[in-house]
Amino acid sequence: MGHRPSFRSGQTGSTVNQTVPLDVGKSEHHAVALDRAGKKLYDKALPQDEARLRQIIADLSTHGPVLLVVDQPATVGALPVAVARTAGATVGYLPGLAMRRIADLHPGEAKTDARDAAIIAETARTMHHTLRQIAVDDEQVAELTMLCGFDDDLAGQITQVSNRIRGLLTQIHPALERVIGPRLDHPAMLALLRKHPSPEAMRTAGTKRLGNLLLKHAPRKGRVWAEEMTAALGQQTVVVTGTSAAALVLPRLAAQLETLRTQRDEVAAEVEALVDAHPLHPVLTSMPGVGVRTAARLLTEVAGKEFPTAGHLAAYAGLAPVTRRSGTSIRGEHPSRRGNKILKRALFLSAFAALRDPESRAYYDRKIAQGKRHNQALIALARRRLDVLFAMLRDGTLYEPRTPLAA
Repeated sequence: MGHRPSFRSGQTGSTVNQTVPLDVGKSEHHAVALDRAGKKLYDKALPQDEARLRQIIADLSTHGPVLLVVDQPATVGALPVAVARTAGATVGYLPGLAMRRIADLHPGEAKTDARDAAIIAETARTMHHTLRQIAVDDEQVAELTMLCGFDDDLAGQITQVSNRIRGLLTQIHPALERVIGPRLDHPAMLALLRKHPSPEAMRTAGTKRLGNLLLKHAPRKGRVWAEEMTAALGQQTVVVTGTSAAALVLPRLAAQLETLRTQRDEVAAEVEALVDAHPLHPVLTSMPGVGVRTAARLLTEVAGKEFPTAGHLAAYAGLAPVTRRSGTSIRGEHPSRRGNKILKRALFLSAFAALRDPESRAYYDRKIAQGKRHNQALIALARRRLDVLFAMLRDGTLYEPRTPLAA
């Protein structure tokens, strides 16, 4: 498993003479530089500019090694991190949750860049254990992270456009929407909406022509769907206000949805190529229920991070139960509402896909027999599978079922 060490107490004090925390921003950052004794050497705003960032690091480096600390190592903080690395400075990261909790301990309620930078500076100087060292990223994982983020954006846009189409169909012809709406993920329906975007156009085309159009994309169901549409069209005789405008919008939305799905397929192919080329690909995909997208999520969310035990990884993923006790009034364990939501969702869906595996299905059935609901049983299965996954990543071994199946 990847390793992302934290700064130990005394580790930075013996090697770093200046600490330069940045409260990063889109157009400019605020920098506060402190020496070992806590004396303020610099307290100014810095533009998001490579030359200025290099200059301040070079000036401070004349007095000894420099530790640059940021509160966002990616997005708006990517340039300062890259400049500091090329300049030979050590780069540290103060997680946002730790930053906010420490800020609550300082007097004042103002939320300014200068105050945040000063808090980061004092924390980096006196509380080394709160910092995380930013290691050099795996190029494949960095590319996967960007592609997976773009895939998430495409998925959200697909959902938004699909809901818009279904909303318009429900407004002008609810019976027709009940036929087309649930099948919008099929290319045949998008081709239909592009050519016959209104109920009147579909009536004019007739069942035979609708069937011929649908058969090009759905050879098995084209005729059946055409007959269902004809039956739905006969259930409404009135023309709802806005039908003409919907006929102008629907083909454009259908074309947009088709483009988004094509882009997502292209991204999926690129993600698959990166996952196949990664050294951990054979390990991850050897586990039942772990496909390309799940493996990509595991690489982006787990690789490069250190977890001492499987319990720590489960807590990070939000799969570890939380104990709540207060005297005799509140007792028991409850599902965690925290953790990495992306990783938790990937593990949950992977557990659902693994129900085809006899061993996973047997464990799921035992939890159902104990009175757990479907989602509770899946979460329990995901937690159990995470223990196995942790050992696989730690040892670099492939998945082996506990009870070997007969040939």
